[in-house]
Amino acid sequence: MATPGKRKADSDVGHSKKTALDLEEPGCGKRGSLLPPPSRAMLSGFVEGSIVRITMENFLTYDTCEVIPGPNLNMIVGANGTGKSSIVCAICLGLAGKPSFIGRVDKVGFYVKRGCAKGSIEIELFKTSGNVIITREIDVLKNQSSWFIDKKSATQKAVEEQVAALNIQVGNLCQFLPQDKVGEFAKLSRVELLEATEKSIGPPEMHKFHCELKNYREKEKHLQIACKEKSDYLEKLKQTNERHKQDVERYYECKRHLDLIEMLEAKRPWVEYENVRQQYEEVKQNREQMKEELKKLKETQGPLTQKIQEYERQRRQLDNQVRIKNNDIRDTSCKCKEKQDALERREKQIEEAKHAFRVKRDEEDNRLQRISNTRKMIDDWQSEIESIGSCENLQPQIDSLNEDLKQVHEEKSAIDVEINERLKEIENLKKDKETITARIVCLDNLLNQREEKLRMRYRDTHDAVMWLRKNKQRFKKTVFEPIVLMIHVKDYKNAKYIENHIPSNDLRSFVFESQEDMEYFLKEMRDNHKLKVNAVCIPSIVYANRVPTRSLNDLKKYGLFSYLRELFDAPQFVMSYLCYQHHVHDVPVGTEKTRAIIEQVIHETKLKQIYTAQEKYVVKTSIYSNDIISSNTHLKTAQFLTFTVNVQERRQLEDQDKEIIKKFQTLDIELTVFREKIKHLEHRDNEFRNKKKDLQDRKTKKNQLEQKIGSKLDSLKLIEHRTYNLEEEEQKTNAKIKEINAQKAKLVSELLKLIKTCTMLNVRKVDLVLELATEGYEKNKLEREYKTTISNLRQLEQQYNVFGEKKRRLLEKCKELMKKARHVCNLGPDQSIPQEYQTAFQDLPNTVEEIDSLLAEEKTRASCFTGLNASVKERWLNPLKNLVEQINEKFGSFFSSMQCAGEVDLHTENEEDYDKYGIRIRVKFRSSTQLHELTSSHQSGGERSVSTMLYLMALQELNRCPFRVVDEINQGMDPANERRVFEMVVNTACKETTSQYFLITPKLLQNLTYSEKMTVLFVYNGPCMLEPKKYNLKAFLRRRRRIGVSRMDQ
Repeated sequence: MATPGKRKADSDVGHSKKTALDLEEPGCGKRGSLLPPPSRAMLSGFVEGSIVRITMENFLTYDTCEVIPGPNLNMIVGANGTGKSSIVCAICLGLAGKPSFIGRVDKVGFYVKRGCAKGSIEIELFKTSGNVIITREIDVLKNQSSWFIDKKSATQKAVEEQVAALNIQVGNLCQFLPQDKVGEFAKLSRVELLEATEKSIGPPEMHKFHCELKNYREKEKHLQIACKEKSDYLEKLKQTNERHKQDVERYYECKRHLDLIEMLEAKRPWVEYENVRQQYEEVKQNREQMKEELKKLKETQGPLTQKIQEYERQRRQLDNQVRIKNNDIRDTSCKCKEKQDALERREKQIEEAKHAFRVKRDEEDNRLQRISNTRKMIDDWQSEIESIGSCENLQPQIDSLNEDLKQVHEEKSAIDVEINERLKEIENLKKDKETITARIVCLDNLLNQREEKLRMRYRDTHDAVMWLRKNKQRFKKTVFEPIVLMIHVKDYKNAKYIENHIPSNDLRSFVFESQEDMEYFLKEMRDNHKLKVNAVCIPSIVYANRVPTRSLNDLKKYGLFSYLRELFDAPQFVMSYLCYQHHVHDVPVGTEKTRAIIEQVIHETKLKQIYTAQEKYVVKTSIYSNDIISSNTHLKTAQFLTFTVNVQERRQLEDQDKEIIKKFQTLDIELTVFREKIKHLEHRDNEFRNKKKDLQDRKTKKNQLEQKIGSKLDSLKLIEHRTYNLEEEEQKTNAKIKEINAQKAKLVSELLKLIKTCTMLNVRKVDLVLELATEGYEKNKLEREYKTTISNLRQLEQQYNVFGEKKRRLLEKCKELMKKARHVCNLGPDQSIPQEYQTAFQDLPNTVEEIDSLLAEEKTRASCFTGLNASVKERWLNPLKNLVEQINEKFGSFFSSMQCAGEVDLHTENEEDYDKYGIRIRVKFRSSTQLHELTSSHQSGGERSVSTMLYLMALQELNRCPFRVVDEINQGMDPANERRVFEMVVNTACKETTSQYFLITPKLLQNLTYSEKMTVLFVYNGPCMLEPKKYNLKAFLRRRRRIGVSRMDQ
């Protein structure tokens, strides 16, 4: 039962919608609009956990509403937008469900009626020991909830525990199927459908056993060595019949494996002991052999030492003789060296005498040449003096040239000042250009950031942009990069409106002026480059300058400050597409003031879309009642367009940069002109300077030539007096050379005698050195042999010590292994191995490796007979098979009544893979087809709805949950199927053994079959509803009966 909402008096909010729920129970009389709490008699037929009452305040479309459902089928009927699904949302959220279970908005605060700060849901659940009342109060600003159980404050966890104790599962699609989740039921996998069915209708321990089996299976997989081959269904049945017999055989086989394991573990220490004992004897024998070898090596060392000493004595004698010969050779060589030095000195004296004569001869030739050159030079200078003439009229010409040079210097200075001023101006322009360039780079960096984000988010689109920039010449008309790179938001705070309004697929779309270019681009990207990209073509008509349907001045009173088009800049073609496709020129943006009076804005402006500070509102007209229906979504944070670029500023900067470049060109031309003038003045300056220099040189050259002639005449007199007698000098030189040659002949004779003596000494020394090398070789050979013997001796001593240590360790290990082996066989220190052990040991392997391998194999085999999960499997699988068979029976009968076929079975590929067990639903709606598994792609929407509904009905009689909710599942059905399904729902949900059932639908067919036990709840909503106090269901029914009687009389 529900009461209509109260009309609010605040004119800013406008007229609030009033709602009412009419309740009619066929054959049970009528109820008023306000009811007292249900009595115990009224609660007969309710199962534990059923919903007795639902109360909502400021929740979605309701101001206040109270719903009193019946214990069996509750059919909630009402037009779209009246608030049917609001009751479903209240059930889910009021019983600690998450907003994601409903499939709408993700924040619980959005479920509070618009304009209200708080809302509440109160649900009363039937319980034999006393009903439980759960209350949830929702705070919009904090987006938080407060919980109460029986009017006492509680935590959400306590509420969840209370709900779970009553076996209520609002997150299970087999129990709670809201409108936005209907399509997801057909998408459930077999495994997910099985788990949902277990939780919904299976006993509490069934899902627990399933989880345990999956854990056991995971453990068992690690122990399995090989997988068994699949067998057909007949073989499985045979195995089932032979199971008990096989269990006994498996037990005895397991016992045999365990006995063999025990015997192997008993023999293993004895085998280890025997192996170590053999190692001990082997080490002991090797140690004795090494001891004999050491003794032999020590005996062979004495003779080697004596031979080495004898060779050393002989080597020393030969070494002394070689040393004596070396001294004699050294003395003789020194004498030879003295004679050679004396000969070289005599040769040098001869060369010096010849050189002294040549120097005197060259000096005389040079003296005569200098006299000749000096006389010629004096004659030339005298001729030049005669050619210079008089120098009296040169000074006036020099003064005139000085005046010309001064004038040129003044002109150059003036031009230099002009050049410096132009250079300063160029420097200032360079600084301005650097500032502008830096700002442009900064703005371009913001664009690059947006491009980098596009690359991180949509790599294919970014790769396509890079390709387009290199291949623009391939296209006939203009091609624009993705819209997200072409849009420039004027204020980054408004970026969220643009990104929420334009879908992401359009934001990353390339814009083409030509359809042919677009087709070529898509083929190139998708076929050749394998890139997933989007592209759009601009409309044939320009929409960029379209006028909005409403003037912005008329909308400012509602807090609307701009249309979307005015919030950003874009190229004309891109803007034309956005206006055509997304109507950015006709979608206004408002503030918090707009949100506060949103209902007034919607009714008065008739706008289709409106943005407020944090929300987007979409307004539609109901196809049933022509009422205005609005929905709102929270705005997502902008991702790309927050990197805003002031396009106007960038254009101004580019214009300024171009102006500076023009000024640079003008100044370069002026500087070129000035430099040409400077060049001309410098040319004149050089001419004047050269003329002046020529005049000055003529004036000073005559004096210099007269001084040079006087100096040369003096030096000529000195040269003529300095002379040599060359014949006399030549005779003296020849006499000196003859005397030196006589001394050289005597020295050569003495040198030959010394060389002969030195040769004889070297021959004797070579003989002694050869004898010494032979003795050294023999000695070294013996020393190497001696060192080898010493090395072998040390190695043997080390090995001898190692074998001694190894012998000691093996002896200790033998004692330990003997003790361990006797302990395993329960033998005392003096007892021998019993005969039964000896007999059993003979049939077992004799090596530790073989024993370990066989032991591991037997343990693995024995572990396969542990039966760890056998009892759990039987406790889970047998009830599950029975449960699925019952579901299949109900499901098949429902389909048969509709002249269709349906089947539900428990499906798995491997019996031991418990995590892959699933429920498979197969249906066929036409006799000419075969059974096909229910999927989201094979069947039509209506067929999926029928299959889902009939599966839920098959669960209804087996259901252990207190209630089930199904929202608008009949929307896709044809009338015939809808009528059949409705009759099945009524017949099944109104039985004594079934639990509570909520069926929500916007419409019903005529002449349907109803049950006495079902409850029909009508939902009305609109501005013309009666006040709650004036609403009287009995009066409405009486009036309806009178109308019906009067029509019958007529």
